Amino acid sequence: MSASTGVIERDADEDVVLSVENVDSGYGDVQVLDDLSMTLAEDEIACLVGPNGAGKSTVLKTVFGMLTPWEGHVKYHGDDIGGMAPEDIVRTGIGYVPQTENVFGNLTIEENLRMGGVARSDDLDPIIDQLYDRFPLLTEKQSAKARTLSGGQRQVLAFARALVMEPDVLLIDEPSAGLAPNTADEVFADVQAVNELGTAILMVEQNARKGLAISDKGFVLDQGTVAYADDADGLLDNPEVSRLYLGG
Repeated sequence: MSASTGVIERDADEDVVLSVENVDSGYGDVQVLDDLSMTLAEDEIACLVGPNGAGKSTVLKTVFGMLTPWEGHVKYHGDDIGGMAPEDIVRTGIGYVPQTENVFGNLTIEENLRMGGVARSDDLDPIIDQLYDRFPLLTEKQSAKARTLSGGQRQVLAFARALVMEPDVLLIDEPSAGLAPNTADEVFADVQAVNELGTAILMVEQNARKGLAISDKGFVLDQGTVAYADDADGLLDNPEVSRLYLGG
């Protein structure tokens, strides 16, 4: 592996489910991502860290079709999905949990879950029952309005709603944002639980140390490109990464 070039060398038999290849992207005339490349393998958690404005959330929005790559490719199982509409990307097998407005506050937990499956044409009951089994909190509160949930409980609901489509890949933006430390730890545990269900996760997290601690690998973004890429422990143990990006 290389921790300086932004490229992680992979075994030939590793199954890459998502790849971002030499992507430029941005908003209007403002470029944010600059020749950015990264990959995500099946069952992996990859964490994007870096300073504010580095382009972390822009990566997720570009992958999810909210932004169209100016240059380069976004590939899912080898097929180019760059510029596809988000509703079509959901159907291919990629889910997205944004940092804010990730649940419908006026709907119940049950209604939120069913909204998560609107693109499915089959019976939602089996998958919703599985999610209730996996997240007992939702069973206890299934008739409650989402607006009555705590911040951590809302994140659990947001994860579950995204999982109704049974995605291969879940994009998660700042899961611990605004949460108390104990609640954030619970949410990180839920991220791991989602991964254990067989879902690969590409996660943006401002709490870099805690995000990397639950991840298989990480990418440090700076000025719209990958400054460092390594397995998570390698980044945590890298003195220069620690000094520049992890608070010493």
